[in-house]
Amino acid sequence: MAIIKPFKGIRPPKELVEQVASRPYDVLNSEEARIEAEGNEKSLYHIIKPEIDFAIGTDEHDEKVYAKAVENFKMFQEKGWLVQDEKENYYVYAQTMNGRTQYGLCVGAYVDDYMTGKIKKHELTRRDKEEDRMKHVRVNNANIEPVFFAYPHNDEIDAIVAEVVKREPEYDFVAPDGFGHHFWVIDSEETIARITELFAQMPAMYIADGHHRSAAAALVGNEKRLQNPSHKGDEEYNYFLAVCFPDNQLNIIDYNRVVKDLNGLSDEEFLAKLSENFEVEKMGEEIYKPTKLHNFSLYLSGVWYSLTAKVGTYNDNDPIGVLDVTISSNLILDEILGIKDLRSDKRIDFVGGIRGLGELKRRVDSGEMRVALALYPVSMKQLIDIADSGNIMPPKTTWFEPKLRSGLIIHSLE
Repeated sequence: MAIIKPFKGIRPPKELVEQVASRPYDVLNSEEARIEAEGNEKSLYHIIKPEIDFAIGTDEHDEKVYAKAVENFKMFQEKGWLVQDEKENYYVYAQTMNGRTQYGLCVGAYVDDYMTGKIKKHELTRRDKEEDRMKHVRVNNANIEPVFFAYPHNDEIDAIVAEVVKREPEYDFVAPDGFGHHFWVIDSEETIARITELFAQMPAMYIADGHHRSAAAALVGNEKRLQNPSHKGDEEYNYFLAVCFPDNQLNIIDYNRVVKDLNGLSDEEFLAKLSENFEVEKMGEEIYKPTKLHNFSLYLSGVWYSLTAKVGTYNDNDPIGVLDVTISSNLILDEILGIKDLRSDKRIDFVGGIRGLGELKRRVDSGEMRVALALYPVSMKQLIDIADSGNIMPPKTTWFEPKLRSGLIIHSLE
């Protein structure tokens, strides 16, 4: 069973939401945040990327930067740019991209469910990244940014949400990137109780996006429990901020690869090696997009190729072996190009499919990269199968879009 609870959200007044809301901390660097927040003292970047308030080049992990986050969070509340709701609510947060809307519920997710594996993960986390976010949660005593969960879709929850969104939304705006964000408050006690009951019947929830934030939030909650001699179990720090979407509404997009060199091979030698495990078909200069599982698209020296993995090179009965990232990592990146560790090798870079395959072409044509590889996206079912089997996906497998906007709602641990 998945345990959730309503909470007193801290959020901007209606008329300020567009000034406060920002992209998540990890999708842009300090310089980009500085540009986006320019001339806007109400931007959440002053709390989630507070290095922008210091001289260019200030280390974002400097103690004074964390201290600035706390100072700014406090100031935002004093000035009324962020206000805490009087009572505990659930909230609906919906996003629209390319005419398609997905509806999520903002809830307090239970720290224990993360620690015991009822909140399932499919990705490894890096300790240094966890540490940074743990510090941020600790100093602010709040989850400033939400994590993105999926849950097994449920008709009754869908019906409740459909009823809520008939009302006038609390927030409704289109962000600079063209995605729509819509937000409603669920304050009916009866509805709140029913949502809690329905989640309690779920066997598990799944982290879709935000593995580091989830780990950090849960680990800080656990820390606070251990430090509190009179811990009872109902304290707010036992929960962290998650937006939960039904699995059948989510779309995973492709996550592609670009590599700096051919490991000493000529184009001909490289293509010959590829043809040992793949049917290689020359497609010409028009962009070619993979059409199905086990079909890849390769861009090399101005030409696109279709690669189809030969039968016997993959294992469809193995939740990891069936993945195209596994096939391409083993048979192309490792075996031919000598790239053993996707996390640390400097010869490879990753490009989210939101940028389109034109971005792969651009990076190869510019001479920065030598070859590009586009993959067919992973399905939600594959992600859930992997999480359920206790396996971990290879790095850079899933890209979720749209990203949750930060600053629409914050969860205090007090």
